[in-house]
Amino acid sequence: MIPVREARSRIVTALPLMPAETVAVSAAAGRVLAEAAVARRTQPPFDVSAMDGWACRQADLGSIPAKLKPVGHAAAGGRHEGAVGPGQCVRIFTGAPLPDGTDAIVIQEDADLTGDVLTVRETSKPGQWIRKAGLDFAEGQVLLPAGRLLGPADVALAAAMNLPWLQVRRKPRLAVLATGDELARPGEPIGPNQIVSSNNIGLAALIEANGGNAIDLGIARDTEADLRAKAAAAAGCDLLLTLGGASVGEHDLIHKILGGGGAGIDFWNIAMRPGKPLMFGKADLGKTASIPLLGLPGNPVSALVCGHNFVVPALRAMLGLDWEIRFEMAITGDKLNENDRREDYLRATLDRQDDGQLVATAFGRQDSSMLRRLSDADCLIVRPPHAPALAAGAAVPILRLR
Repeated sequence: MIPVREARSRIVTALPLMPAETVAVSAAAGRVLAEAAVARRTQPPFDVSAMDGWACRQADLGSIPAKLKPVGHAAAGGRHEGAVGPGQCVRIFTGAPLPDGTDAIVIQEDADLTGDVLTVRETSKPGQWIRKAGLDFAEGQVLLPAGRLLGPADVALAAAMNLPWLQVRRKPRLAVLATGDELARPGEPIGPNQIVSSNNIGLAALIEANGGNAIDLGIARDTEADLRAKAAAAAGCDLLLTLGGASVGEHDLIHKILGGGGAGIDFWNIAMRPGKPLMFGKADLGKTASIPLLGLPGNPVSALVCGHNFVVPALRAMLGLDWEIRFEMAITGDKLNENDRREDYLRATLDRQDDGQLVATAFGRQDSSMLRRLSDADCLIVRPPHAPALAAGAAVPILRLR
């Protein structure tokens, strides 16, 4: 068995970086920039008013109250044509360009208009209530670097930069293939000795939530012909994920058939619980075609814990993102037994004390078939190999699930 960290590193370094593709800026949220975004416009492109009020000359505000004569009107999307002279002012609204000759804004609350005379009761400081041209950014500036995972504010910024299209990494295509005669799809007739297939549903959701495209290949029965036929549909994908059949039992066919009897397998079995029977290598799809293969365990909890530990980092690596897992620290809500030679991932709830300290409390039973416990869990407590017993209140690393 190899350590979890080594397995993760060998997986991500064997996978390709996704090529770039062009998408509309309106569809770019959640995508990763493949090249830096450069502003095609200065923002704001001219000096604008930051408030509703009056545009005037600072020189005319030396003595308060000041008397000014309105000579025009400027709203956002328009402007006052012509220069403003001494003793004059222009009614202006937020976002409108400052008229030529003006360098001050008096907000409307500080002035009174009577007939054609504006009385300014409170002056403004030089430059106050004015957004200078280029306050936000200037044309030619690199504002979003390559490798950036774009959020809502990022795509809004890109739009303001006058970028209708962005170059982003293509979403990795991950084929998901469940295996086993014992499986039936949700809602289908279930045989007397079958269970409902859930791993493929959960794993596909994890893939989609982390920037990938999940391609469901269905359920392969425990025959060489069906497994080969179903796996062949993964051609053109970036990674094939199989669920179950990764052990060495008589009906565990992934290693024998897709792995070429072991010839295409990089490693098999890791020092982890749950998730020991994890396999990585190349899948033989026939006709000289091959694809990276990650064989996950068949137990529901094992598959999803492996998903967080290996599939999510794989996706991030293929998108050019930092793939290292960042663990948080918490204290235990109960005692923990000493650990054996496998790295252990304990499903746990998470609470916060009044002083802000996170408290992780592991469920009493950690059977890898108990999917409900994983649904109820807020995090996984990580126990290194041969970790000693801990009393309640001891510090432990955790991997958040939500």
